Amino acid sequence: MEPQHGDRPHSPGPSVYPIGFAAGIACILVGLIINPKIVAPIGGAIAILFGFLWARDATKEYRGEPVHPMEPELGGPPESIDAAAIPADRGEAAMPEPTPGERFPRSRFLEFSTLGLGAGIGGLVTVPALGFMVVPPFRKQGYPKVDLGPVANFPEGKWFVTKFFMHPDLGEVSHRTAYIRNNGLLDGKPSFTIISNRCAHLGCPVQPNGPLQPDQAKLVKGKSSDITMIPAIPAGGYGCPCHGGQYDPEGNRTAGPPVRALDRYAFDVVNGRLVLGTPYSVSHVDGEGKNAKIHAYKLTGPGQHVDGWEQIFYPIQPPH
Repeated sequence: MEPQHGDRPHSPGPSVYPIGFAAGIACILVGLIINPKIVAPIGGAIAILFGFLWARDATKEYRGEPVHPMEPELGGPPESIDAAAIPADRGEAAMPEPTPGERFPRSRFLEFSTLGLGAGIGGLVTVPALGFMVVPPFRKQGYPKVDLGPVANFPEGKWFVTKFFMHPDLGEVSHRTAYIRNNGLLDGKPSFTIISNRCAHLGCPVQPNGPLQPDQAKLVKGKSSDITMIPAIPAGGYGCPCHGGQYDPEGNRTAGPPVRALDRYAFDVVNGRLVLGTPYSVSHVDGEGKNAKIHAYKLTGPGQHVDGWEQIFYPIQPPH
């Protein structure tokens, strides 16, 4: 162990910097999943700081900075080391002294050159591959506003199975279905119930527990894509054909494995047209229609609790 010296400052050991650098890289990777706008930049700053300190500490001997002399294995002040007692085959003692004017031995130059060249080649190979793996999931994230047509197409009190495309340019993969009812006016403003058909168990599409009226279906021209509206009478609520989850007409869970109510969509009315907004999760709904009290939460994945003690198992949500 190194003896304690009160007459000279004690700098952190060189092992501290690699650990800090690794922690910064880990913070970047975690931040890309949970919060790419805040956590990932913090991790980048940590990695850059400790990487710089690590590189400076590793090269200070060759930059002419003073370094502590080798200390005996069993303690004692540095001045007690006898250079002649160090075997010729131990570490730097076996290397020839650099000639006058030479900053560091040729072997060190070749070592650092090889490592630098290898790092450059590794970066050229690794960075593009990581870019293709990491960047695409974060492009075009979020939910665009979808124009569902004039409000007049939704008579008050009637349900419609409404089919639309979230991203029309992506085709069927962006196909979505929502159950929409016009609740009339609330405080002078239009009120709508817009329920997602994504089951809160595993995400399967739920179906109305009531008759559809496909003969009265109509195609509406939206601003971005065509909208299909099919009148429905979900008097028995909604049911999941996959695992038996059951919901009432307001989307509350009534039976089966779902852990919460069906998700809903925010909405807006712009120039007399119904515009679909961002989806959000719901624990349960008190009341119905325009008088309903919705217990809303940030959108979470199927099978995840949004309230109660179980929510502690889902502290972080990936980007949507």
